[in-house]
Amino acid sequence: HNQPHQMLATNSPKDTSLINSDVAAPISKLTCDFSSVHSDVCTMEGDLRIHGKSATVYVVSASTFSPENSTIKVKPYTRKWEKETMSRIREVTMRSMPPAPYSFTIPPRCTVRHDVPTVVFSTGGCGTNFFHAMSDLIAPLYITAREYNGRVQLLITDYQPKWVAKFRPILAALSMYPVIDFDADTVVRCFPSARVGLESHRILGIDPALSRNGYTMMGFRDFLRSIFSLQRPWTSPISRSSGRKPRLVMVLRRHSRAITNEADVITAMVDLGFEVVAAGPKDASDMGRFAGVANSCDVMVGVHGAGLTNMVFLPHNATIVQIIPWGEMKVACRYDFGDPVPDMGLQYAEYEVTAEETTLNEKYPRDHPVFTDPQSLHHQGKLWEIFLEGQNVTLDIGRFREVMQQVYQSVTTE
Repeated sequence: HNQPHQMLATNSPKDTSLINSDVAAPISKLTCDFSSVHSDVCTMEGDLRIHGKSATVYVVSASTFSPENSTIKVKPYTRKWEKETMSRIREVTMRSMPPAPYSFTIPPRCTVRHDVPTVVFSTGGCGTNFFHAMSDLIAPLYITAREYNGRVQLLITDYQPKWVAKFRPILAALSMYPVIDFDADTVVRCFPSARVGLESHRILGIDPALSRNGYTMMGFRDFLRSIFSLQRPWTSPISRSSGRKPRLVMVLRRHSRAITNEADVITAMVDLGFEVVAAGPKDASDMGRFAGVANSCDVMVGVHGAGLTNMVFLPHNATIVQIIPWGEMKVACRYDFGDPVPDMGLQYAEYEVTAEETTLNEKYPRDHPVFTDPQSLHHQGKLWEIFLEGQNVTLDIGRFREVMQQVYQSVTTE
């Protein structure tokens, strides 16, 4: 509590705002919502005793107790529909007990009592992928924890130190207490209320109608802008006669879906009238610094991939241009980066790569299903292997220039 923004994992009884006692709340309540396709969420209040090491929440003297729901298990991650991802997530068990004198189970005694709520979630599903970090965790965490105004304790299962370090500024803005490594926590922590699992509405998005507090993606982006002290809330068209140029950031990839003729593409963008910032993976790895770069730009361009997630840092009314790789990928690519754009207050344009522009030409003959029936390969589960990891693109400068000419016209005036 003396160092509220220290974000190291702590497992000491002295962390956060604590009262050492074992005074039970008179009655408890536990409700779970399993209806979302994204995540299961359980909320509870009253006498709650949480033992991280065993991943167990004891709901003592529960008015909602019934024998059939006395034990509920939840995996607190937001990709419920992905079996492979969810197989990596640790299960949290909630054990509900009836009010006295009907309970025959003696719950563990509180070692530490907190006077703030807790939110329990997993970081085991996204690894280092920035898109999944934002879509699966940061936006859902904002929906779930923002309402507490910092007075909430975050408990993280499947704890990843690198993930916590990368997102430390955001975690510190949501909770004034050091995060706790749930799996290594040996004490019994007692809380007045808890949420196990994060609310999630859609991919890289927030539905105000589903949010208890009417949160929006515009508000979420304002929240991020305040954390990183980004200077531009809005962008407006630039007068071509002023001599100023709209600023464009090219998000470049290196190992797959790279633009093989990126120098020519950049030259073409400069010739159109853009000031171009080229940003490779190393440039984007420092989130705080790159957030400032993105926020200084009017347009972001890149091939479908996690780097485009940095559009969350663009000023409102900026334009995101997604280059869609070969392989009938338009629907999937729009789902990740096109559909979320309107709620963010951004503009969207896309460029779809043709069969002539993919390096798959070097691997497969033109009568192969890669070219004649890409969907058949999708159905065989080869979308990732072939169309995402297996190709780079060589853009047709003339075609691409036409799309970017329209973008240039939309972000400038006479």
